[in-house]
Amino acid sequence: MTDKLTAAERAAKIDPLLSNGWSMQDGRDAMQKRFVFANFVEAFGFMTRAAIHAERLNHHPEWYNVYKTVEVTLTTHDADGLSALDAQLGAIMDKLAGG
Repeated sequence: MTDKLTAAERAAKIDPLLSNGWSMQDGRDAMQKRFVFANFVEAFGFMTRAAIHAERLNHHPEWYNVYKTVEVTLTTHDADGLSALDAQLGAIMDKLAGG
């Protein structure tokens, strides 16, 4: 089981992501971000690359895709909130998206 981040861990791991466009989701301990690409193929390619990393981490996002937009929510259901896996996957997604 993965542990929920402590306040100190959250400051170190989540705050940098919040500075890069992620935001806390209202009503739950989760973070979200909207990625917008040039077209559907780029959005789908991002999702495919992110899925490979998610599978390796055994940590899977909640996400939604319409045309060139991918909306991502990260949380760890086992921990009932944000964990180090969310921070890691969020950073990977930012890198894959070029940000």
